[in-house]
Amino acid sequence: MSLGDSLRIAVRALVLQRLRTMLAMLGVIIGITAVIALLSVGTAASDSVTSKVSGLGAQVIDITPMGQSGVTLDTEDVGWLLRRVREISAAAPIISGSVTSYQGGKTWSTTLIGTTPGALAIEGRSVAIGRDFTRSEAANDASVAVIGSTTAKELFSGSDPIGRQITVDGVPLTIVGEMQTEGTSQGFGQDPDDEIVVPIALAQDIVGTSDLSMIVASARSASYVPLAVGHLEAVLDTRFGTTDAANVQSAAALGSTLSSITSILTLLLAGIAGISLLVGGIGIMNIMLVTVAERTREIGLRKAIGAKNRDISLQFLLEACLLSVTGGLIGAGAGIGGGILIERAFGWSPLIDWQGVTIALAFSVAVGILFGLWPALRASALDPVEALRSA
Repeated sequence: MSLGDSLRIAVRALVLQRLRTMLAMLGVIIGITAVIALLSVGTAASDSVTSKVSGLGAQVIDITPMGQSGVTLDTEDVGWLLRRVREISAAAPIISGSVTSYQGGKTWSTTLIGTTPGALAIEGRSVAIGRDFTRSEAANDASVAVIGSTTAKELFSGSDPIGRQITVDGVPLTIVGEMQTEGTSQGFGQDPDDEIVVPIALAQDIVGTSDLSMIVASARSASYVPLAVGHLEAVLDTRFGTTDAANVQSAAALGSTLSSITSILTLLLAGIAGISLLVGGIGIMNIMLVTVAERTREIGLRKAIGAKNRDISLQFLLEACLLSVTGGLIGAGAGIGGGILIERAFGWSPLIDWQGVTIALAFSVAVGILFGLWPALRASALDPVEALRSA
């Protein structure tokens, strides 16, 4: 019997048992869908992290005090670091805290950021509407603020916020600028567009502390970053008389770490999803064993008229492979579509891991061969006389 004849018989057998065929494919469909969707979402998440770090700039360095060491940073430390670490060209203090803002009867909980003019530029951010507050306004403790696009949307419902007032924990502020939209931060739920940026002295009064949350610095160039990080760690340890006085982290290193974590988590989740694919293969094997038992008379008749063992085994192996391949193709389509929907929900650019799709489909073929082999061999080993007698 030719391969084409065996294939036609296999297709006809599967079509005649539609419900059983769908149930047999279900495990493979679920497994392939989960694997492809998770790999695609993981790829998009890693790309989002990389894009975010690229937007910050390869030379950005964050300096955060280590709480367990009892070390605190203040605004004087910014000038001190600029004088002693020649590898950095700019630095700005950052203080943050949670606040409640009010405007026209609307209430919104957000993050207050206190800093100095130019800090946004260090972090690679810009003002889309209006302007940043000036050095003169910062020096004179002017009650001015630059807000994120999410904060503007929640408080002003899309209208122009420039020149209007909001109240933050009882302190009236005049909006002078709205920042460029950044988008969801690296897919971890924190919205960088939901914040209010004010001069640092004003933020210290509102938050009620002069301790800095961090210092953000910029190396003279990307090539200076490793030297700057090492020098900053050394001078800070010397200044405070303790090791690990502060955590000094470059944006590039942070992005690499986050990307590695995302990739590892994606592979772990894909591996867990792959288990369901193996379960689907076991389901195909069980269905095929039942099929062999039900078609014992057919096998006996075919052997009686001259069908060879390899013809019988080929037919049932083709049926198992058709189940897994068809299920794999359906799962691939569902996985690609599901991945795109999830990526768009998080605001990421849709990305498909085509290498993962290829591997998943190849694995589905392997599942069909592996779990269809035993039923096929069992069918081919039936004695024609016994098969006809048992029928």
